[in-house]
Amino acid sequence: MKHRIANRFRQIVSGSPDGRPEWVKQIEIGDDVGLFGVDSPVWKVHGDIATLVGGVRALLLQAAHPAALTGVAEHSRYETDPLGRLAGTSRWLTITTFGSTQAIDREAARVNAMHKRVTGNYVTKAGNTSSYKASDPRYLLWVHCAFTDSFLQTHLEFRPNFADGDEYVRQWSKSALGLGLHDAPQSMAELKSVMDGFAESELAPSAHTADVVRFIMKPPLGSAPLIFYRFLAKSAVYSLTPIQREILGLKQVSKAWVVATTYLLAVLSWTLGKESPSQEVARARIARLS
Repeated sequence: MKHRIANRFRQIVSGSPDGRPEWVKQIEIGDDVGLFGVDSPVWKVHGDIATLVGGVRALLLQAAHPAALTGVAEHSRYETDPLGRLAGTSRWLTITTFGSTQAIDREAARVNAMHKRVTGNYVTKAGNTSSYKASDPRYLLWVHCAFTDSFLQTHLEFRPNFADGDEYVRQWSKSALGLGLHDAPQSMAELKSVMDGFAESELAPSAHTADVVRFIMKPPLGSAPLIFYRFLAKSAVYSLTPIQREILGLKQVSKAWVVATTYLLAVLSWTLGKESPSQEVARARIARLS
């Protein structure tokens, strides 16, 4: 039973029942530690099971920007292949976190090639029509900040004793360099300032908001996985700011969801094991260096 549950979960997140899709082989290549070390705040945050809540929060938060939301609605396969999109996002995050610089450069090239095709027009907060490109520095900054803020805030939500928030933000800013972003926030205070600036000048609901948010909150995962997913989604909503929830059309939820999710994540962590297959592969590569 435990093995079957673990395989089903890994299939949903990575696209492979053993948690080792073909791209995990990229983490094996290279002759350096990568951008981060095994004891780094980035490894601690992204290697923690609470990242599941952070991933859902990041998807919701990205949808608060009309340009990002239009890009998802017009160029993503989220409706026809939601698990494929999730696996694709997991791929970039995992390789960038645990891979060597060679593997990270290769993954960045793949993502950059995809970004070149993501272009179009969207309606701004002021009601004007403007163009967007996924490779635009402003767009990249929002997506990066949405990811950084989401993984950090949910980690703090479930691991309140984590004291390396500033270092996490500084370290994770390196992940954006290969994508063309060179002015990512370097501290929690700077991250908050940038996020507040976006909220004031750019974040707004759009014609796609309700549909995309509804899909994120209730994706077609099947009855049993959806029950577990609901706890992740509710905990993600709890950690959003009032302004972010208002833009997304979401109501505040009880902290009871977070408490319950804490226990569920503990059970899932026991089911899956202490570390993911990707972390194990990364540790083996790093061990070879010494």
